[in-house]
Amino acid sequence: MPIQQSSWSNLEPHRQRAIAESYGVDAARYDRTRPHYPEQMVQRIVAATPGPDVLDIGCGTGISSRQFAAAGCRVLGVDADARMAESARRLAIATEVARFEEWDPRERTFDAVIAGQAWHWVDPVAGAAKAARILRRSGRIALFWNVFQPPTELAEAFAASYRRVLPDLPAMPARPAAELYEPMLTMADNGLRATGAFAEAERWTWEWQQRYTRDEWLDQVPTHGSSTQLSPQDLRTVLIDIGAAIDAAGGEFVCDYTTVVLTAITE
Repeated sequence: MPIQQSSWSNLEPHRQRAIAESYGVDAARYDRTRPHYPEQMVQRIVAATPGPDVLDIGCGTGISSRQFAAAGCRVLGVDADARMAESARRLAIATEVARFEEWDPRERTFDAVIAGQAWHWVDPVAGAAKAARILRRSGRIALFWNVFQPPTELAEAFAASYRRVLPDLPAMPARPAAELYEPMLTMADNGLRATGAFAEAERWTWEWQQRYTRDEWLDQVPTHGSSTQLSPQDLRTVLIDIGAAIDAAGGEFVCDYTTVVLTAITE
């Protein structure tokens, strides 16, 4: 669940509760339009985990939960947004409603704790300490994100469309989007280190692409954290601007994705 990428270094995402708990406003759209994670990533995490019991933190509509369930895992989801949790339940993922820091495990333990597009909404220190407590011996934590990077000209046009309705929004730095996530990854890594319970974390990455038509991309835009806080009028303005930019680029584009994983095992 990304927030505006240019602002990672300016705030602590887990304190932005209005954004963190806003995605359920259109859970069906979120589930329909958000990309899944590379199957190679799922298989590698499963192979490196000592057993099948998985807790999916910030599971949302269950996109990552369903992928791990399909790989043979028994998955329990936790999400702070009751609307997202209900959507996950309708899609056959057992889900409990709570912020992870406040969630009661009721003495349950797990072989893996995962979080897809969600760990930045969790307090990095309290969350890591709680994950360590509920993981079994040699259990694995795996935190992962899909980082998207449209072609440069479109990325600049998209950012300009947001600045039109949010004039104080910082300009997007001219560097790969994956680098903009570095402060978030460092924060998560520091949280794991602070527990003293995990071995040194590893980073795994996968590069892939997805082609979008104008309508496909516009269908996804309202699910972005930078969009969920806009008024209906401002969102319409952004969608018109972004649609015009994609039309000018030929009506479709190839978006580069980097899937990055921060993972460690309990010692």
